[in-house]
Amino acid sequence: MCSLHTTSLSARPSDAGASLIAASFPGVVAFLTVAAERSFSKAADRLEITRSAVSRNVQRLEERLKVRLFRRTTRSVSLTREGELFYTSCHPGFERIVQALDGILELREGPPSGHLRIRSSLGFGRKVVAPLLRDFHRKYPHISLELLLDDSPTDFASDPVDVAFREGRLEDSQIVAKKLIPMQMLVCASPVYAHDHGLPRTVEELAEHRCISLRSASGRLCEWEFKVNGQMQKVHPQSMITLNDPELVMQAVLNGDGIAQLAAYQVCDMLRAGRLVTCLSQYAPDDRGHYVCFLSREHLPSRIRVFIDYMTAQTRALDLECPSGLSIPSSESVS
Repeated sequence: MCSLHTTSLSARPSDAGASLIAASFPGVVAFLTVAAERSFSKAADRLEITRSAVSRNVQRLEERLKVRLFRRTTRSVSLTREGELFYTSCHPGFERIVQALDGILELREGPPSGHLRIRSSLGFGRKVVAPLLRDFHRKYPHISLELLLDDSPTDFASDPVDVAFREGRLEDSQIVAKKLIPMQMLVCASPVYAHDHGLPRTVEELAEHRCISLRSASGRLCEWEFKVNGQMQKVHPQSMITLNDPELVMQAVLNGDGIAQLAAYQVCDMLRAGRLVTCLSQYAPDDRGHYVCFLSREHLPSRIRVFIDYMTAQTRALDLECPSGLSIPSSESVS
């Protein structure tokens, strides 16, 4: 018993250490928030204090540590090397404190509550996520929702996002990714285009057609992907039109301006209604998916857990795939 008692006492911080923690904690909170937001003003808004208070807390922390944590200009804020090291050391512990506080508050307050920050790609966010939020809010009225639509990748380490919807193939082992539905990629055209120009029957015949391409948020042209003889084949077709919004790409296809490779969730209704036709389905890739992603936490706050469960069930209930049995005109029947 004595050894246990001694061990527990030795784990306690010294009086000097406890005093340093108490004095530095406001500065650490301000520092972590500024580092995440890359802005003193945004950090002040998030902490609900004045910008000058944030700046003072950070300056006091820098004085205690005798290092400079940020490079500040009139237009930007970035971490110094010392700031990066301090952020890497502090962030995991601070996240555990936030999780502990969230857990205690949820136990005390009962129903899921709090603010939920969600991020999704433009197309999937508009078509799938946003329409489902209204009923979710009715079911959980104590959870406030913030949806951010952005095609750039979500960095959970620097972006204060609770849940993100991603698509394609995921290689980030630092997050939990729950697959919602497969992501089918279909080469589509309008019936008018198919009648006037026919449809490609092989990947090589794409070069003979008016292709419409999508430019991603990073500025990169999105490749068209196919599975030929069991091997992945990526193609950059010669494009007559290039757009940076998947909705605009689909609209251009509907207008008969050309053909494009589009996600099934965008076009399944149009295919069923006969407003679009598809081709090269035998070469469609089969290893992509739509995912709901969140940080690898041992205990999820209930507001995140109920949202993930709700969106998983509701998304799977939607008819967003194009099953093989669906009657879709082939190039022979429309040309």
